[in-house]
Amino acid sequence: MSFASAFAVIVAPAVPMSAGNAFADDASATDKRAYSIFNPTPDSRLRDMSTDRPDKTESPYTVDAGRFQIETDLVAYTRDKEAGFTSSTIDVLPFNAKVGLTSDTDLQIVYGAFSSTRTSGNGASDTERGFGDITVRLKHNFWGNDGGRTAFGIMPFVKIPTNSLASLNDDVEGGLILPLAIDLGHGMGLGVMTEIDILKNDTGDYDPTYVNSATMSFELTQRIGLYVEAYVERSAASGAETVVTIDSGVTFAVTDNLQLDAGANVGVTDAADDLNVFVGLSQRY
Repeated sequence: MSFASAFAVIVAPAVPMSAGNAFADDASATDKRAYSIFNPTPDSRLRDMSTDRPDKTESPYTVDAGRFQIETDLVAYTRDKEAGFTSSTIDVLPFNAKVGLTSDTDLQIVYGAFSSTRTSGNGASDTERGFGDITVRLKHNFWGNDGGRTAFGIMPFVKIPTNSLASLNDDVEGGLILPLAIDLGHGMGLGVMTEIDILKNDTGDYDPTYVNSATMSFELTQRIGLYVEAYVERSAASGAETVVTIDSGVTFAVTDNLQLDAGANVGVTDAADDLNVFVGLSQRY
């Protein structure tokens, strides 16, 4: 799936926005359990904003209770050449809309939005346009949301087939994501993720697909950050090939609640898309 932070929102989404604040001990963190979707967290108690973009490694940090967050590619371009055919895809405004249910749990609605793919080869070409699927995700943070040098979460999800694209299936699929973030000090952070997806194969059966990734974040300035990432995906289906990409990007924190980003994912194996480039933003309300 293509829908696919300084240190966190400023450097990389695997860790929260300010290194100094994100990993400082917060003795009053448990007091935030009183907040909910019906009793929103006040501005003075907000944790540093963390995002699940622009890298592929998800963050273990959740949106504060009663707060909303939108994360989106403004536009993304993907190119792949295989078996004499070249495909070029433009995705416009695929987004992840989040709401904090409790201090440690948020609900996410991911939508594929508009996609246009042109495929050419052997003297012919074809263009497919349409909208993608909706994925519902629930993220829970076990520890580290408001302090500590590590953070860990769990995120089950289910895909609802709402697409209008012939290249996508019409089946319900789902999976589970386990993200971990580690403060390495000196303005560096490590995010790792393991994921299992239960996907429909060409024969109509479901097979697990295993995903593992790791991202390193580097604080360049107080507001500008860089990340590099390795991503590996392999289906248990017979004859499946391994997808490997090397990814990198930059983030810029315009304010405490607004982040801009840009990046590129480069395919290492034949099964991966050759190139995916994007620009996006994240906004907290």
